[in-house]
Amino acid sequence: MSNDAQPTLTGPPPAGYAEALAELEEILTALERSDVDVDVLADKVQRAATLIAFCRDRVGRARLQIEQVVAELGDD
Repeated sequence: MSNDAQPTLTGPPPAGYAEALAELEEILTALERSDVDVDVLADKVQRAATLIAFCRDRVGRARLQIEQVVAELGDD
């Protein structure tokens, strides 16, 4: 499967959904700490937004593929 996401200033595109989700979990854990570095806070939030958009795109594509397969099954 090709990766249509473009690299961002906050990091390279993830290899796939699972990698993006794991990175989001790491960011969330870092943001939940009381000693989060304010200087990197904005970068972490921007990276999280990029990863969320990536995940939404992947879920949307998967949904369309599933709907297409189900529709094809109904044509038989």
